[in-house]
Amino acid sequence: MATEVTAHITGTVWKILVTVGQRVDEEQPVAILESMKMEMPVESPDDGTVTSIAVEEGQSVEEGDVLMVLDGE
Repeated sequence: MATEVTAHITGTVWKILVTVGQRVDEEQPVAILESMKMEMPVESPDDGTVTSIAVEEGQSVEEGDVLMVLDGE
């Protein structure tokens, strides 16, 4: 079952911490968003494997935008 990881704030993708094919654990930081000079980690909502990354570092995102997709175990 696929799980979407979404932006919880409007901002800029400062850093992507994972790669496609990488296994992640629930609550593991997978990206860092920057908004108003504050860095905010985005955590994985579930265990799984990263199947796609929909954004690039430096890209602007809105709250709710899909950042990446995980394939659940």
